[in-house]
Amino acid sequence: MHPLNCPTFVSFCLCFKKKIKKNQATMDSVRPFCVLIMVLVLGSTGISMVVICDASTERCKFPALYNFGDSNSDTGGISAAITEVPPPNGETFFGHPSGRFSDGRLIIDFIAENLKLRYLNAYLDSIGTNFRQGANFATGGSSIRPPGYSPFHLAIQISQFVQFKSRTMALYDKLTPNRKTPPFKSGLPRPKDFSRALYTFDIGQNDLSYGFQHSSEEQVRASIPDILDQFSQAVQKLYKEGARFFWIHNTGPVGCLPYGFIYHQSQPNNLDQNRCVKSHNEVAQEFNKQLKDRIMSQLKVQLPQAAFTYVDVYAVKYALISNAKNQGFVDPMNFCCGSYYGYHIDCGKRAVVNGTAYGNPCDHPSMHISWDGIHYTEAANFWVANHILNGSFSDPPISIHKACHYPTNK
Repeated sequence: MHPLNCPTFVSFCLCFKKKIKKNQATMDSVRPFCVLIMVLVLGSTGISMVVICDASTERCKFPALYNFGDSNSDTGGISAAITEVPPPNGETFFGHPSGRFSDGRLIIDFIAENLKLRYLNAYLDSIGTNFRQGANFATGGSSIRPPGYSPFHLAIQISQFVQFKSRTMALYDKLTPNRKTPPFKSGLPRPKDFSRALYTFDIGQNDLSYGFQHSSEEQVRASIPDILDQFSQAVQKLYKEGARFFWIHNTGPVGCLPYGFIYHQSQPNNLDQNRCVKSHNEVAQEFNKQLKDRIMSQLKVQLPQAAFTYVDVYAVKYALISNAKNQGFVDPMNFCCGSYYGYHIDCGKRAVVNGTAYGNPCDHPSMHISWDGIHYTEAANFWVANHILNGSFSDPPISIHKACHYPTNK
């Protein structure tokens, strides 16, 4: 574990009465609504932040979770559809490959744990799956718009969800009065849960990374509005299907991925104090700025019955990278599995070149932020999840348990 260094809190609480409309949540029409404001200073880390938390005891109790994304939240999609994610992926927590690009759990797994839901099965996985509490449509390599590394771009994932919901509803509609639930009820969501579920997004990184490899940084920056147009269309389609509660991660600091540093270390003027590629992070920040504006200024207006939570994952991950040593991690530009130095060896493969072995995994993944030069270790995912689930980096500043409320929509 990587506990924070003795935080100092200064806090006070504001309480008032807040009305809840019947169509917004299945809760009392009037309830006390407390806002806890904390000024948090993290000892030697140099990080300070204001945390505003809904201190109400009422929780949303989401019955299901539906996720859309790329390899940062893929729990078996790419393994089911294309090729297995090989060992040592999965070794830390699952003890075997689990379809995840990490040594263990991902942020989406910690979200499920926090909501007391089962780990999400991939929609594309046909063996041993249970979708009672949701499904995962994320697939490794996916982007918001095509083309990209994967054929399963966001529009395809949304279409898969629409089909999944339609087939589920059809099966329930066929029930006779003598059979109230289908024989396989334990593996299917209840129809009423689709409108009460939480819909999460962690996608966009590959739109930037693919763009950096195939076009100029200026062209990538210019493509952001079109990328977000397609993102908005995806959200609007889910809304038409009854989705109301959205938890949306922005893209992380793509310039801080170790593989990027390796390819740009010959250009020191383009590296910041943490050896992150400055120009790539600047594009990521512009993407996030426009994403937030699209959510707050457009989608919230166009979809008035939806509750949106925008989560600044970029800030959390950059804070971790900037303070890696203080948080118990080694150099953030080191990674545990695979190789980009001298020879590119994918995680799970090994090679001996001129007597030198490449690709052997490290002995202590929990000391690394990066697992394979692109994806995070379970320890780093746990650190990030702990910092975002309480609402400290969200707009509005509410925990994931309150993401069914509408504090700023009306």
